Amino acid sequence: MTTLNDTPSANRLHIGFYGKRNAGKSSLINAFAGHEVSIVSEVAGTTTDPVNKAMEIHGLGACVLIDTAGFDDIGELGKIRVEKTEKAAEKTDIAVILFSGDDITLECRWYEFFKDRKIPVVPVVSKADMLINGAAYVFKVRNKIGEKPIQVSAVDRSGIDELKEKLIRLVPSDFDAPTITGTLCSEDDLVLLIMPQDIQAPKGRLILPQVQTIRELLDKKCLVASCTADKMKETLAVLSKPPKLIITDSQVFPLVYETKPKESMLTSFSVLFAALKGDLEYYIEGAKAIDRLTENSRVLIAECCTHAPLSEDIGRVKIPRMLKKRVGEGLTIDMVSGTDFPADLSGYDLIIQCGGCMFNRKYIMSRTDRAKSQNVAMTNYGVTIAHITGILDKIST
Repeated sequence: MTTLNDTPSANRLHIGFYGKRNAGKSSLINAFAGHEVSIVSEVAGTTTDPVNKAMEIHGLGACVLIDTAGFDDIGELGKIRVEKTEKAAEKTDIAVILFSGDDITLECRWYEFFKDRKIPVVPVVSKADMLINGAAYVFKVRNKIGEKPIQVSAVDRSGIDELKEKLIRLVPSDFDAPTITGTLCSEDDLVLLIMPQDIQAPKGRLILPQVQTIRELLDKKCLVASCTADKMKETLAVLSKPPKLIITDSQVFPLVYETKPKESMLTSFSVLFAALKGDLEYYIEGAKAIDRLTENSRVLIAECCTHAPLSEDIGRVKIPRMLKKRVGEGLTIDMVSGTDFPADLSGYDLIIQCGGCMFNRKYIMSRTDRAKSQNVAMTNYGVTIAHITGILDKIST
């Protein structure tokens, strides 16, 4: 069971295991983890959808191990499974590719797929205990990709320690560097959090960005106060000094901006997560596209969460209402959630992405890079609201 002390999956190092059906991906993951994580079977195609397992690995820290369907799957269902494997690749920080069988064309293709995207790759020769002439096979793989693969066996655990050491060396040097609040505050600074108490923040719970932000502020030894928007004036009145920083729910940006002390900096949870997970400069520039929208324009709102539609939902209701009030009812607005993000974005004039707290930076940046490559403007929930309300230039980032 996940607790508040656990590292959220979105903040963990994502290690994906890729290979053909029955290449031994699930067995290798179980051997690597030291216990059963994935179902193992001699039947090809046992792993259908990507399986994510959050865990702690000594030397690597908090990780998510991704067990994927074979990239050689066939048929209509197989095509869908391969597509899901490709989506899993968008979240992968480090890829482990298992080479197996005489024909290694697919493995080489996926090796280059990750290399082209500057994602670290570890080539391995699986089921080393069953190879008749392992040296010749290793030479064959090395000759094709220009890198010597690691021989591993889930049965006798040979190569597992070497694989782990290689993964540790490949962890991006700046993986743990970004923080939510960055340089906006430090020890002894007073930070006021304006918490949303709408339908998206159910009674008795805080949403993930709030929990993570509070934890970081406490780790920084900041002085933390919190209230709801309707109690902001009363909270400010009892504080001995104005907060250095106010972090608000984006939905009440105008109210908080009008109420805050002049000397207090202002930002929002959504804006902070835009900087943490994506490309904030691109989102700020992308917000200018809002001014160019007409009733003939088309906007895509992309939400990472997959919850049932809620009344007054920020992505499905509030932002569309704001846009149509500004542009006109003829504006076309499409909505996607989860990993359902289109490959072809050329039909859109603007993409509005949520904060992305449920996905890792690798995945959010894959969306952003796709928009950039297709010259489509992209922004973020909080940046959108700040721009529409005319205070974007007053927001601290």
